[in-house]
Amino acid sequence: MSIKDKPQAPRSRQIANILFLLAGLFFLANLLLPNLFSPQIPRVPYSLFIEQVEDGQVSRAYVGQEQIRYQLKGEDDQPGQVLATNPIFDLELPKKLENKGVEFAAAPPPKKSWFSSLLGWVIPPLIFVAIWQFFIGRGMGGGPQGALSISKSKAKVYVEDESTKTTFANVAGVEEAKTELVEIVEFLKSPQRYTNIGARIPKGVLLVGPPGTGKTLLAKAVAGEAGVPFFSISGSEFVELFVGAGAARVRDLFEQAKKKAPCIIFIDELDAIGKSRASGGFVGGNDEREQTLNQLLTEMDGFAAGDATVIVLAATNRPESLDSALLRPGRFDRQVLVDRPDLSGRLAILEIYAQKVKLGSDVDLKAIATRTPGFAGADLANLVNEAALLAARNRQETVSQADFAEAIERVVAGLEKKSRVLSDKEKKIVAYHEVGHALVGALMPGGSDVAKISIVPRGMAALGYTLQLPTEDRFLLNEDELRGQIATLLGGRSAEEVVFGSITTGASNDLQRATDLAEQMVTTYGMSKVLGPLAYEKGQQNNFLGNSMAMNPRRMVSDETAKAIDDEVKGIVETAHQQALDILKQNRDLLEKIAQQILETEVIEGEELQQLLNQVQSVVA
Repeated sequence: MSIKDKPQAPRSRQIANILFLLAGLFFLANLLLPNLFSPQIPRVPYSLFIEQVEDGQVSRAYVGQEQIRYQLKGEDDQPGQVLATNPIFDLELPKKLENKGVEFAAAPPPKKSWFSSLLGWVIPPLIFVAIWQFFIGRGMGGGPQGALSISKSKAKVYVEDESTKTTFANVAGVEEAKTELVEIVEFLKSPQRYTNIGARIPKGVLLVGPPGTGKTLLAKAVAGEAGVPFFSISGSEFVELFVGAGAARVRDLFEQAKKKAPCIIFIDELDAIGKSRASGGFVGGNDEREQTLNQLLTEMDGFAAGDATVIVLAATNRPESLDSALLRPGRFDRQVLVDRPDLSGRLAILEIYAQKVKLGSDVDLKAIATRTPGFAGADLANLVNEAALLAARNRQETVSQADFAEAIERVVAGLEKKSRVLSDKEKKIVAYHEVGHALVGALMPGGSDVAKISIVPRGMAALGYTLQLPTEDRFLLNEDELRGQIATLLGGRSAEEVVFGSITTGASNDLQRATDLAEQMVTTYGMSKVLGPLAYEKGQQNNFLGNSMAMNPRRMVSDETAKAIDDEVKGIVETAHQQALDILKQNRDLLEKIAQQILETEVIEGEELQQLLNQVQSVVA
């Protein structure tokens, strides 16, 4: 799909530019040549004027501060010549004029010439029109129509372009969502099939899912499959500084859409204007976002029968924040979940993006898909691109499996920081710390294998890392697996205690994650025998991996209950800590062996690592 070319400047703007040029020329002429069109009066020296007065040749005079204009006596009742002179400080002048019978008075205000009057009436309107057109041309207001576009929709209109057309073939990993949207496409292609039987197509379809899962891509695919115009706009583009501008843009958008029906309106980040009015997000009844939301509600519920082929698609990753009036039937009738892909979905996405790069013979896309659980479509696209960049940087002709492995680590752990040089003591502590994670993790349940141990610094703060990759997609975890995760997180700190008898600041992130997980076990998952199957956190919305999407305080509980929660959390963490200590003490020799080896090689992975971890002995009860 491609964006339509901008139209040429209208003829009215060209005329306004000509008027602006003429106004400028008139103004400069009046400024530089003020007497060009004014009658010229001869000027004489002041001494000649006095001499003519004394000789009785002057009939009348007008005395001003800057000029004395006088008229000579004529012959045969004809008016005499009018002359002018520059005055000087002469207190005797009135007496001289009176003695000679000269009529004199103060000079009247100078009369403007016809040209000056014309400039006074014509120039200001011309300048105003020209300046207005100038601001329109400069784009004041942010839109293609300049200052007048404050109330115009900023939606981009996409039309079919076979070279860049997006279809369902370009979308993978969201098969359920595609199935839901096929019905929308079929209605846009043949609406009579549904209307003849009395069915009504949904007016609005809300795409819900985490960032990067392909909601916008799905909307474009619907438009591409149906072959209809596609209006795309972000929710934030409706909101303006001026109250009422957002509502006007909504009206303008729907007016444009109805003219091009059948078509699709796609609103990305709907929560920017659709936040719940009951949550305190709006301040006062004249809030700009509230007016915009009200107008959107009116437009979506106000389609006439002939406008039914205008379908609104919207996307958000925060459906819990949307106003209930938006989600009711008649507006957004249907919600389609666009979730993170499973193993087969990730493989399909990788196959699509891998077609754009040259792959080596050793590349196993299924193995890559297995190592990337939780990756969204955008993450996988970035992964393929990172691997291609690494191959190009190494002057390779194709992308190898090793490039993909390094790209996964870049995405998960960050870039290598080989410039961050550690002292021998720090390097030794990091080595034992990471091996401690690996040894404890090797014995813990949960379906994750330790794939790599590295003491090469990565990312912002990681001095080393232990890479665990799940063997399968997991959606549920039991209590033992959660406790095992906490023990694995505390394995690094425990190794420091066992080997050095002291601890460092390197475990701060591990402690934070372990404490948060233990608190969720007690307050959210009801995994405490003391507190029972109760939720002690306020009702909250979780993301699609079960992680909290916002900070939510605990419910109002008594001091005794709060103390019991703290004691249970502390007990879970301390139990896991002791479990990690026992495992490391039981495998002290193996801990030393692997740590010394990693100090020499900096990285251990693959078959070599698995052979070492197979020697880990479980603790005898």
